[in-house]
Amino acid sequence: MKLRCTILDDYQQAALTMADWSTISESVEVRSIVRHVDREEELVSLLGDEDIVVIMRERTPFPASLFARLPKLKLLITSGMRNASIDLAAAASHGVVVCGTGSKSEPPVELTWALILGLARHIVQENSALRTNGPWQSTIGTDLHGKQLGVLGLGKIGSKVARIGKAFGMEVAAWSQHLTREQADAAGVRLAASKEELLESSDIVSIHLVLSDRTRGLLGREELRRMRPSAYLINTSRAAIVDQQALIEALQNRWIAGAGIDVFDIEPLPEDSLFRKLPNVLATPHLGYVSQGNYHTYFQEAVEDIQAFLSGSPIRKLN
Repeated sequence: MKLRCTILDDYQQAALTMADWSTISESVEVRSIVRHVDREEELVSLLGDEDIVVIMRERTPFPASLFARLPKLKLLITSGMRNASIDLAAAASHGVVVCGTGSKSEPPVELTWALILGLARHIVQENSALRTNGPWQSTIGTDLHGKQLGVLGLGKIGSKVARIGKAFGMEVAAWSQHLTREQADAAGVRLAASKEELLESSDIVSIHLVLSDRTRGLLGREELRRMRPSAYLINTSRAAIVDQQALIEALQNRWIAGAGIDVFDIEPLPEDSLFRKLPNVLATPHLGYVSQGNYHTYFQEAVEDIQAFLSGSPIRKLN
């Protein structure tokens, strides 16, 4: 009898075309679900007979309560090698192997700059006016050359964002709690004296930190008030790094000029969310990692993970 495998949250209906699943077809029956399922009861009904589940990043959480209700589950695969929404200890206690895949850092870097440029040059507003025969030139763009880009987090993604800022002729400063002067010097950027100094001196602040107890709520009301009224905040990392209510207040009261946001506390974003309506927000539906290159990597390596599991030697294990 074949094992059963479900791929969740296949929004673009791409999973089955981005890899050669025929290599496991003799042993595994694969299906994909294109809609998002957020109720645990419905997930249990959907996955109760599945031996293998493939999930995309953190779209569908797997807490201990869900593992307890899926006794047939043997293998859980997530795209990427880090997924904070999986209870790895619970998976292990229920005998579920959790494996990951590779993930490229370039796509979120590119989306970060799409948001920066979109805000700075009012691309959406001007394109909408052009398409609807609206006013010809109604905005004045913000220059990037000579301005300061403040990068919160100078890791794999943050350092690449910084490099592009320098290519635009921007001054680049960086800060994180454990960032050293040697690391900043190696990236060719200025180490900010403090988080507060970075916020006060930057024209654009871009967040590239891993969500942890240390970074959760890192930017709250007090921090947002320190930013310049002309500054933009970009978040392609994790929503919880910024106090969401404080950010809404900052945008409504124009403490900052605007925000480019790709991540939200609740995803998909509720229909009544103010982030859908605020005029100084350029928002995308968590597209940072969504690219052809990444999708090919995710699903090709998911097939490899399944092959290795079937052979008795799991690879890219997370638990």
